Amino acid sequence: MLKYVLAWIAYVNKLDSRLGDSTWRWTYDYQVVGERDFSDLDDKDFIRLRRKKNKLVTIMYSIFLVMFVSFMSWLSKILIVFLN
Repeated sequence: MLKYVLAWIAYVNKLDSRLGDSTWRWTYDYQVVGERDFSDLDDKDFIRLRRKKNKLVTIMYSIFLVMFVSFMSWLSKILIVFLN
């Protein structure tokens, strides 16, 4: 599932060079080349693409959080079994 989301982020990054190549950062974390656009009125296609990328990055971080919590729970159960 994580690979699928990462592939979507890479695909969206290739659609517009203004999004950058970063997989881990939301698009508003760094400067956009050219004029800044704050609403749908400036550049509808780019704004919608940027919002789509931000949603994908949020999903990616959510997956990482769930994986981390699951792994820590599993690891603590294993340690409890071995230390008792």
